Amino acid sequence: MLVLDEPTNDLDIETLDLLEALLTDYAGTLFLVSHDRAFLDNTVTQVIAAEGDGVWREYAGGYADWQRLRQERQAAAARPGKAGGKDKPRAAATREKKLSFNEKRELDALPDRITALEAEEARLHAQLADPALYQKPPEAAVQLKARLDAVSAQMAEAMARWEVLEALAGD
Repeated sequence: MLVLDEPTNDLDIETLDLLEALLTDYAGTLFLVSHDRAFLDNTVTQVIAAEGDGVWREYAGGYADWQRLRQERQAAAARPGKAGGKDKPRAAATREKKLSFNEKRELDALPDRITALEAEEARLHAQLADPALYQKPPEAAVQLKARLDAVSAQMAEAMARWEVLEALAGD
C-alpha cells in the first residue's frame, strides 16, 4: 500500500505528469489525499468522500464523477413532491428490491466493459497526441476526437450504472 498526502505540492508540470504515470501504473493499493482535482481524476478509481454529519461514502470513479453524483443527489432531493410523503412507499420498495438475474450479469460485466473503454480512451488519446496525425487531412483528427467523446460518454454512463447497481446490491 502506498499512502500519499498532498503529493502534488511544489511539482512542476513535467514532474506532475511523471508522478501521474507512475501512480497509474502502480499495481498496489494507493491511498491519496489531495486538493488537486485534475490529479485525482487522472489517478484514482474510487473516491471516499465526507458527506457531512460524520457520514463517509465510497464512489466509483474520480473527483469529477463524485461531484456529478453529488449534484444529482442534491437535485433529486430538491425535486418537488418529495416532502409530501408520496415517494416514501416507492423508496421503501426500492430498498427491498434485489438485483434481477440480468442486473447481476450486467454488474459482473461492467468492470470489464469499463476497462475496455478506458483502454480505448487511452489509445485514442495516444493517437490524438501523435504529431503525425495532424499532417493528414483534418477529418482524421475530427473522427478520432468524436470517437473519444463517444467513448468518454459511454464510460460515464457505465460508471453511473455501476454505481446504481452497486447501491442496489448493497441494500
